[in-house]
Amino acid sequence: MRNFISTKALLPLLLLLHLQFLFLYHVCSDTPVSSAPMEKAEQEALYMVIQGFVGEGWNVSGLYPDPCGWTMIQGVSCDLFDNFWYITDINIGPVLENSLECSPDAKFTPQLFELKHLKSLSIFNCFTSTSHQPTTISSQNWDKLAKNLETLEFRSNQGLNGEIPSIFGQLTNLNSLVLVDNALTGVIPQELSNLVHIKRLVLSGNQFSGSIPPSLTTNLTELLIMDLSRNSFTGALPASFGYLTSLIKLDLSHNILNGRLPNELGKLQNLTLLDLKDNLVSHGLPQSLQNLVSLQDLLLSNNPLGGDLVSFSWENLSNLTTLDLSNTGITGSIPGTIAGLRRLRYLALDNNHLTGNVPQKLASLPWLNTLYLNGNNLTGILEFPDDFYKRMGRRFASWNNTNLCYSTVETLSVGHAPYGVQQCKHEQHVNVLSSNPNVGDGDKDQNSSIMASLGFSSSFHEFWWVVLVQEVVVFTILILML
Repeated sequence: MRNFISTKALLPLLLLLHLQFLFLYHVCSDTPVSSAPMEKAEQEALYMVIQGFVGEGWNVSGLYPDPCGWTMIQGVSCDLFDNFWYITDINIGPVLENSLECSPDAKFTPQLFELKHLKSLSIFNCFTSTSHQPTTISSQNWDKLAKNLETLEFRSNQGLNGEIPSIFGQLTNLNSLVLVDNALTGVIPQELSNLVHIKRLVLSGNQFSGSIPPSLTTNLTELLIMDLSRNSFTGALPASFGYLTSLIKLDLSHNILNGRLPNELGKLQNLTLLDLKDNLVSHGLPQSLQNLVSLQDLLLSNNPLGGDLVSFSWENLSNLTTLDLSNTGITGSIPGTIAGLRRLRYLALDNNHLTGNVPQKLASLPWLNTLYLNGNNLTGILEFPDDFYKRMGRRFASWNNTNLCYSTVETLSVGHAPYGVQQCKHEQHVNVLSSNPNVGDGDKDQNSSIMASLGFSSSFHEFWWVVLVQEVVVFTILILML
């Protein structure tokens, strides 16, 4: 006999729980706002900060009387400290449908620096107007947030200009400073080198200039991501980059950096991305780069790099998936050792001064889906199999190599021949005869029809055709003699 509780026995218990829920709901809903565990000064400071961004018409008291309780504000998070609620995160900008959005006259208010437990501040697409009075980041009072602030982000604020305040260097607990796609100018302040616990430094898409301070790369030994792309930084990369041994991603693309790549880059054993495209880097690939055993993406296109590929030990970069050396002025041949990069997906060597043959072994790379070789001085025969051309399609480019042709040793399907490359001349005549019955001497069609009527294919060898005619003639004479 199974043990069970009858439905009738459960009803009183369910009813009691329901009554308790109604009582708690009634008590909580009737609790006055003043009894919420949040300091009044903290609450008023929050309202003033938000009003500064979204406008004074924002109804704070009616819509959000309890911003850390029953009526939480989208983009605002709280936490308990000493039995009181305090603001820990503020996210302003059109991230979600009901996110707080800035007004055209958005501004910083001094009450921001009264939120002493603030851990994260993110302002997205807020200061967008360039016709109004320019908006700059406040240069004072950030030190009041130094004890707790860990994340500071300004993204897509085209109306936000001026320089990075040097006082940011006092935010010593920051682990993420992101200033992306704004209109900020000036140089990187030396004071940022005090952010010794920072993990992510992203300053891309602004109008910064000057050189990269060596102290910045000497002290930030815990840095994981550095992105200074799409600015106007100049000068050579300092050797102090070798101190960033924790670095995973380094993006310095789209600047005016020049000189040689420092050998110290080879010390970045954890680096997975090295992006320096669209700069003025020269003097070839340093041998030390072959020590970057974790590297997955090496992007150096559009630099006057020079040098060659043969003297580099490519097989050491066994994790490489993307190699872009297009328009870098490299010379010499394509080494077969590149075929040892078994994880390679994208290989761009176009618009250089490469010579010699194209290694057939490149077709053996199992994941390769893009290969650009166009605009070089490559010679010889492309002997890739048909399935290689079929797999690559237009993602294989080898045009503008005058002395390069393709072989049909393995018959190519219709439309799979490499675009912009001529068929090798010594194969053209043979292929024309075997593939086009309408090309040849004037009796080709007639002969083909006779042979077909006798059960022979039109590709029958000329020699055997002559033998066949002779046999027919002899056979006819014998018939007439009988």
